[in-house]
Amino acid sequence: MMTSDKLILRSLKGETLARPPFWLMRQAGRYLPEYRAARAKAGSFLDLCYHPDLAAEVTLQPIRRFGMDAAILFCDILVVADGLGQKVRFEEGRGPVLDALNPEDDLRDLQVDRVVPHLGPVYQTVADLRAKLPAETALIGFAGAPWTVASYMIEGCGSRDYAKAKSWIYQRPALFKRLIDLLIEATTRHLAAQIEAGAEVVQLFDSWAGALDHAAMIDWSLQPCRDIVSRLRAKYPAVPVIVFPRGVGAGYLDFAQAGFMQGLGLDTGVPPDWARNAMPGQFALQGNLDPQILVAGGEAMQRSVTSLLAGLNSRPYIFNLGHGIVPETPPEHVAALAELIRNWKA
Repeated sequence: MMTSDKLILRSLKGETLARPPFWLMRQAGRYLPEYRAARAKAGSFLDLCYHPDLAAEVTLQPIRRFGMDAAILFCDILVVADGLGQKVRFEEGRGPVLDALNPEDDLRDLQVDRVVPHLGPVYQTVADLRAKLPAETALIGFAGAPWTVASYMIEGCGSRDYAKAKSWIYQRPALFKRLIDLLIEATTRHLAAQIEAGAEVVQLFDSWAGALDHAAMIDWSLQPCRDIVSRLRAKYPAVPVIVFPRGVGAGYLDFAQAGFMQGLGLDTGVPPDWARNAMPGQFALQGNLDPQILVAGGEAMQRSVTSLLAGLNSRPYIFNLGHGIVPETPPEHVAALAELIRNWKA
């Protein structure tokens, strides 16, 4: 059962706390030697995502070390593309590689009914984690937002300019809308299955939202996220949703004014004072320490963390990074960060 006194759940209900809950994006990852050992045992990265015992183990590793207030399921946003039937693999030194969509194929090979059965091992991991996590630790499920997943599916890999994906927006709008609608449905089902398995919070990562101009951001980042959240909230009204539209700048105000999420993740470019004063509503803000400050540690980290806490903790707030933790991060700096947050007083 969901425990309502968990700190992150209280923040996401609109409560301002004496000290904020904290977790870190990519907190289970390559900066931990025990993660690297599990990754080697699994074989490929995707095999690790689909191995419930190992995926649960790496999810739990940072909780054992640092006692974050929330654990985030170890998985990847591109399992939805894999579940739809697109071939996905991860190459060392390159990252995800997909067989790029061919517009002439008209999306005919993508099957939304395949997603949940194919991703059964992921949901088993969620169920296993609920049984293994400390009682005070919340479990976060997640998915990639439609625009970000679509960009990978069209480009076939990461991109600097998203030219192929944008060409679909402007030259094949009907086909692109069909892809986004397909991803809205697939993502909703994927998140719902995580909730059914035991996730207490879910987060949508729109990592490449900042690549869109403002009008396209409204149409292809904000609106699809709102559609997914609305569908989830209709079925699971007690489960909060955090949305992370990385890089949208002033577009954060559009998300805030739309008001459909219970938490809004801030990237490193968002001034905390501006966010605190400009964002309407009692939803929680989440973020946004620069991951490189965590690499540096020491006085620089202490100053930045203290400034963030003082600037944002006057409203519902969840401490996090402004992007994922990087592999070069010393684990002892994460331990120091955890201690600093736990001991902080306004």
